[in-house]
Parts: sequence; C-alpha cells; structure tokens
Amino acid sequence: MADQVKLSKNDRIHVWWRSTFLQGSWNYERMQNGGWAYSLIPALKKLYTTKEDRAAALKRHLEFFNTHPYLASPVIGVTLALEEERANGAPIDDVAIQGVKVGMMGPLAGVGDPVFWYTVKPIVGALAASLAMTGNILGPILYFVVWNLIRMGFMWYTQEFGYKAGSKITEDLSGGILQDITKGASILGMFILAALIERWVNVDFSPVKVSTIKQSEGAYIDWANLPSGGEGIKKALTEQQAGLSLDKYKTTTLQDNLNQLIPGLAALLLTFLCMWLLKKKVSPIVIILGLFVFGVVMHVLGVM
Repeated sequence: MADQVKLSKNDRIHVWWRSTFLQGSWNYERMQNGGWAYSLIPALKKLYTTKEDRAAALKRHLEFFNTHPYLASPVIGVTLALEEERANGAPIDDVAIQGVKVGMMGPLAGVGDPVFWYTVKPIVGALAASLAMTGNILGPILYFVVWNLIRMGFMWYTQEFGYKAGSKITEDLSGGILQDITKGASILGMFILAALIERWVNVDFSPVKVSTIKQSEGAYIDWANLPSGGEGIKKALTEQQAGLSLDKYKTTTLQDNLNQLIPGLAALLLTFLCMWLLKKKVSPIVIILGLFVFGVVMHVLGVM
C-alpha cells in the first residue's frame, strides 16, 4: 500500500498567503477562477507528482468560482481536504469537488458583505478616522494594522476549519448558522454606527438666528467699566468664569434650540435620509454629490 500523502501546516500556510490575491486575476467569464487556481498550486504540487495529474487538477479548478474574497477561505479548506482524500485514493471525482465549491460559495457570498463591508470595516474605519481627524498619525496605522490582522486571522482560521471539517462542513451551512452570523453582525454594526453618527455627521444651523434679547445688568461683563491694563483682563476672566456673558445681547440660534431638544437630531435625520435613498437604489455617488451641492447652497444662503 502506497504511503498516504498529507498536507503539512506549511503547505496550508502557502495556500492561505496566496488566497489573499484571490481577485488578482478576476475576469468576467469565470470570475475568481484564476486567483482560486493560483491559491491551490502549492497544495496540488504536494498532492500530485506527475505532470498529467497536476494539469488535470489545475484544469478542474479553473472552472467558474465567485464568492466574497474572505469567505472563500473555508471553501479552500474543504477543497484541500477533498483533494487530499482524492490523492490518497478516495472515489472523489471532479463533479463532486466542483459541486461542493458551488454549493458553498453562494451562501458564503451573502455573509461576507454584512460582516466585513457593513460591520467590521466601518467600525475599524471610524475608530481610525477619529484619531486621524485630531492629527494623530496612529489613525491610518491603526486602520492598516487592525484591519489586516482581522482579515488575515479570519481567513487562516476559517481555512483551517474547512480543512479539518472536510466535506462535513456543508451540513453546517444548511443548519442556519450563516443566517445567525449575518443577523448578529448586522445588529452589532447598526448599534455601533448609530452611536457614532453624532460624532461623524456634523450639521450646524448656527448661522440661523432665532432671537436676540438684551440681558439685564449683572448678567454680562461691563467692558466699559473694567479697570485698565492687566487688572481689567483679570476681572473679565474672573467674571466669565463666574458665568457672565461676554455680550449684553444674547442671541439664540436654531442650532441652540435643536441641541436643547435632542443633540445630534439633524445629523440623525440626515443619516436616515441617506439610508432611505440607498434603499430606493439611489447611487451613493449621486447622494454624495447631492449632499455636497446642498451644503454649498445652504452655506451661501447663510443657513448652515
């Protein structure tokens, strides 16, 4: 009996690294098939020794393949397990391998967007942007490091999970696990994004004056009767610290009223409007340009 061939951890690491370039050879006919075959080359070289077997393996993995680039990893893991079994004499044909790939790539494609594009990436980007907006160089560095640690770690773990589970992983895909993951990720993402709206979105109606009233004496600093020189400055600062207004006239703006009602209300409503437009299939580019034009017009009119 011939010795059993086994993929080592080093072989699987080479496949994992190559899988980061899954979309490097993307095409409109078979989508990610080029990057998929490229990812599997280290394993196929280990499993098959003859030129004919290697060529046949590459040919069957150049069929159509398309899913979320990060969620391809568990499919790669399962495929490695199937190819390993086949190389060791198991009755697994090309149709079976392609069938597992097609059966997994559909459900997984629907999970990747809400988990990564709508949850993880906005959260990491928001944290990094908060630092970058203050001029902290750690902002972009944090984004690059944290995002790639999450991405690469997820791809390695799920590839190993698929490899160890083998073809049995397809049973998990039909048991509602993916739906639970998608739902949980969406809820978490919406919760965190809602908490960050007030920080991200700035809508200011301060130029719109609602009222201007003259304050009673003693409620503001009497600049005309302040001592001259340093004593006058010291007294003005002391009175300001005590709560006196800098001006005898108190102006209330629309933004002041909104802040007293619900801080961040305008930003929240604007976010809801953008979400509604996206739901109506309005292009994000159109929304961005519309917000830009609206902001410029409102500023020229003295409203914002």
